Amino acid sequence: MTTEEIAQDIRARHASHPRLGAFMRVVGNCGVQTRNFTRPLHSPTVAGDADVHTRTQAAFDDALDLAERAALSALETAGLTAADVDAVVTSHATGYSVPNLDAHLIHRLGLRPTVRRIALTTMACAGGVHALVKAADLVLLRPHEKVLVVAAEVLSTAYNHRADTIEAMIYKALFADAAGAAVVSSTPLASGLAVADSLEYTLPGSLDRYRGRLDAHGMHFDSTKQAPRAPAESMPALTEWLDGRPVDFAVIHPGSLKMISDTADTLGLGPAHTVHSTETLAEDGNIGGVSALRVLERTHLSPPPPGAPGAMVAYGPGFTTAALYGHWHA
Repeated sequence: MTTEEIAQDIRARHASHPRLGAFMRVVGNCGVQTRNFTRPLHSPTVAGDADVHTRTQAAFDDALDLAERAALSALETAGLTAADVDAVVTSHATGYSVPNLDAHLIHRLGLRPTVRRIALTTMACAGGVHALVKAADLVLLRPHEKVLVVAAEVLSTAYNHRADTIEAMIYKALFADAAGAAVVSSTPLASGLAVADSLEYTLPGSLDRYRGRLDAHGMHFDSTKQAPRAPAESMPALTEWLDGRPVDFAVIHPGSLKMISDTADTLGLGPAHTVHSTETLAEDGNIGGVSALRVLERTHLSPPPPGAPGAMVAYGPGFTTAALYGHWHA
């Protein structure tokens, strides 16, 4: 789905809106050129008028299908089978199901019935890194085990023409659908990020900055005017946690161009170090908790030098920060 297709759809559905010109400007400046939706733009559950039940059920069904494909690919890449998995950590904030993604994947993938599971269901954009943090904690406790991390989001379910604020238009252009997966173990299975430390931080008094909202028409994503400043307000905590440790590369959540550049500045990195994040934003959009995993995948394809120290940072509603610190293992 191209940004021009998104813009054309907004023009057609909001032709008489007094702020249409402003809508077009923010859509054009979001930094996204293409993104993937699980269903066509004209579908009832995307630009159509499906009700909340239909939208959330479709979003979960699609997320589960994507998650299964991503998990199988990650296991194959690591040279593992479903029988080798000791725990599964999932992140998923779109759609709705009880039991959630974790339990469904146990059945879909044929994981052992004794597999431990952690379901992170509202972490949203920070979910992928939060899931890696929890997986690293699990293998620290049980060094012989292997943990499957899976994140899936169908953010096209928030593409809803009943929301006609500037913020809603930004998210129409920004959000997309995807799933990603990784395997975490105490001994290397291949090249990758070797984790040495982690951070989970919640910015005080920030609950309203970014938030999901359900009504009869579906899920909406809202934010306040203070929201874009939340990452910068969280940087002192990130700096204190790093405590002067060097950072030669970074996997930064592509929530926006400014979020990427502000984080890089805090880490002491320049534009050349953010290419994987900016390319992910341009080509894939903001894919929620999957975003950092996509940037990490790009890092695998063009890796830093062996032993290079690096960090992985993501942000989410709450306002939360999740980060990992370590080095590149080749």
